[in-house]
Amino acid sequence: MSRDMYFDRRFEEFTRVLDFLPGGKPEFGRSTYRAEPMLQLIGETYFTLLEAVARYRIMLKPHERVYVGKDHQREKVRHILGRVSYSDLTSASKVELLSVVEEIVKDYEDRFVSFFNNAHPLTPRMHALELLPGIGKRYMIEILNAREKKVFESYEELQKRTGVPDPTKLVARRIVEELAEDAKYRIFTRPV
Repeated sequence: MSRDMYFDRRFEEFTRVLDFLPGGKPEFGRSTYRAEPMLQLIGETYFTLLEAVARYRIMLKPHERVYVGKDHQREKVRHILGRVSYSDLTSASKVELLSVVEEIVKDYEDRFVSFFNNAHPLTPRMHALELLPGIGKRYMIEILNAREKKVFESYEELQKRTGVPDPTKLVARRIVEELAEDAKYRIFTRPV
């Protein structure tokens, strides 16, 4: 099964709010206006960008965690409208995106430390680690040598043993790049 097929069958359970539009918003590319309380969200697992309709009389703030699972136990979201691309995000969502992604990367430290422990070459000349902004050949070699001796258990240990700048920021920047551009290699996200 290809990686894309695997992702397509998976859905987000929890998201973070990027933008809350209590009065609604114009529909992208149309002359119509959706006058319901709207949300722009990012998923915590696959970093899926979503638009949803919030329940009435609920106020939400950027960075707030919201359940969007498939069952009908959603307290704050009435229904999901669908996936959106980076270009469909409001300017407020784009401003919040990096800091929200950094929070997710910090909250799921084990998952991303595992990436540093298990990343492998993509081609004979390029390693997955090199896709992270700020990681060149030198840091890649430091990480590979250090993890060969002992796997990393935390971001702090990774930084101390390799000298790599803040790993949460590096991973978050890569995730935003994958969402904003048509990336050739996707490590953390799936195509829209």
